[in-house]
Amino acid sequence: VMAINAVFGIVTAGVFVWLDQSGFGLLQWIELPLWAEFLIALLFLDLIAQYFVHYLLHQVPFMWRLHLVHHSDKAVDVTTGTRHHPLDFVIRECFALLAVLITGMPLSFYLLYRLLSVLFTYWTHANLRLPLSVDRRLSWILVTPNMHKFHHHYQVPWTDSNYGNMFSVWDRMFGTFVYGDLKDIQYGVDLADHTDDQDIATQLGLPFNRDVSSSGFRKDHS
Repeated sequence: VMAINAVFGIVTAGVFVWLDQSGFGLLQWIELPLWAEFLIALLFLDLIAQYFVHYLLHQVPFMWRLHLVHHSDKAVDVTTGTRHHPLDFVIRECFALLAVLITGMPLSFYLLYRLLSVLFTYWTHANLRLPLSVDRRLSWILVTPNMHKFHHHYQVPWTDSNYGNMFSVWDRMFGTFVYGDLKDIQYGVDLADHTDDQDIATQLGLPFNRDVSSSGFRKDHS
């Protein structure tokens, strides 16, 4: 993972140098107040580098197998937020760079987004429950801990819902928003419940484990 981070760090730096020299990107073609430009950059990043890629990680078979590592955790807490297969991480980073290229955002916007993204990742996976009325109200705009818990239920259709990281508007807009009874949630993922969710070697090999079949997943549980 450290090697992947180093490679993407170099690539990302190169992308920002090129953007600065070329003047490419939406935010370089228009003039808006700084706060408005940052909001646009944040929305694009949250849509492309979070919601959209997360949707694909659930719908594209080979990507779903990589993403199983995240969902196989049977005790969701803050550590679950950083529990990803290295190749899952690579895919996410590619989509983040795509959002950067489209917007032509400055490096400062991207760094602030990364900080907010980490904070929201810990917040949404935290083993806490806000008062239901507070959580429901917040979930009209932001992804909340209760809202994201449904995404970690072990079967579809809940597994294929609530893809957002910061803003819940994408799930509401695209019909993937779910909010039900928290007592019904069982963590994990039915395809991999027979595997050891705490053994790192088992988890790294999970996408390639022939005992974990993804072929009947949608058909059997949709």
